Amino acid sequence: MKKISLICVFVLTAVVAFTQERIKLQATNVLKKQVLADADWAMKQKPVTVTAESSPRSAGGKHDFFSEADYFWPNPANPDGPYINKDGQSNPANFVAHRKAMIRFSEIIGALASAYKITGDEKYVKQAVVHLKAWFVDSETLMNPNLLFAQAVKGVTTGRSWGIIDTIHFMEVAQGIIVMEKAKSFDKATLATIKKWFADYIFWLNNSKPGVTEKLAKNNHSACWVMQVASFAKLCNDKVMLDSLRWRYKNVSLPNQMATDGSFPLELARTKPYGYSIFNLDAFTMICQILSTPEDNLWKYETADGKSIYKGINYLYPFVADKSKWTLKPDVMYWNNWPVAQPFLIFGANNFQNQNWFNTWKSLDLKPTVEEVIRNVPVRHPLIWL
Repeated sequence: MKKISLICVFVLTAVVAFTQERIKLQATNVLKKQVLADADWAMKQKPVTVTAESSPRSAGGKHDFFSEADYFWPNPANPDGPYINKDGQSNPANFVAHRKAMIRFSEIIGALASAYKITGDEKYVKQAVVHLKAWFVDSETLMNPNLLFAQAVKGVTTGRSWGIIDTIHFMEVAQGIIVMEKAKSFDKATLATIKKWFADYIFWLNNSKPGVTEKLAKNNHSACWVMQVASFAKLCNDKVMLDSLRWRYKNVSLPNQMATDGSFPLELARTKPYGYSIFNLDAFTMICQILSTPEDNLWKYETADGKSIYKGINYLYPFVADKSKWTLKPDVMYWNNWPVAQPFLIFGANNFQNQNWFNTWKSLDLKPTVEEVIRNVPVRHPLIWL
């Protein structure tokens, strides 16, 4: 009997590996033309970092990332006074140039790394290194490894812990480096300096007051803290940090944020329940994608009361496959722009061998152009993660 059981395990493992390879091949076929077109664009781009533009409202210096909180507006009763909150309603007049530069950077590195993974052509690595040096190495243009001045609110604060969520767009930069770091064109000194930058940022995220506050948040902000620290720790091969993040997912994030039906109650209570539910599920999915190992597979982990990433995807999938089934109120803004090709669909399909989830993913917008959507989809280059 034991021999038969071992044979069954071997066969099952082989079937899973074959199915995942099939999903990966399908994704490559779907995305190849777009990847090469995006990489062609990226090859023509010059670096733009936080030093390219500044705001007089920033309390930081030339090298400090600065942004203003999206949902804060002038008070009609006191136009020159402190801004007031309008949850879910983005103020287009707020300063977000640094965030846009960061997103552009992630698009460039994601495209170049994807093309390198497909073709093996080192020209993509050479171009990526130019941009990476500008952000993390060059003393004239680099960004300081902290977010002390992110999501400031006029008349209220020079920066908030909530702003740490802005660096989710460094995740594909970190993953792109992982894909390209063994290329001949990636010199070791530059790589070491870049990894030192990310190690310094990991330290700040874990030891600063804003970092700890974000880590202890109860909604998507803490999930995004885990997700991005996991991405950066993977680049730095910080095994102690990676182990601690697996523990946090299993003992804090999953049991405290997910309901037993697979929903996220704190996201459903927002003025954009649909978009925030998708966003948080994408974050949980990427946590599993980044942190899972053969010895500690978060895709298979289930709490004592039955909460799991599979249950989360299974809960939300019907509303993404057919939005008309959504039973709660529509989002206050950008309701018509969701869903797009969400990460939870393709990575869920890959790990649970679900062709329907994959088919839904490829039927949705694979290259969204709405700024608010892009801001909330940190993983837009799935090939570098598969």
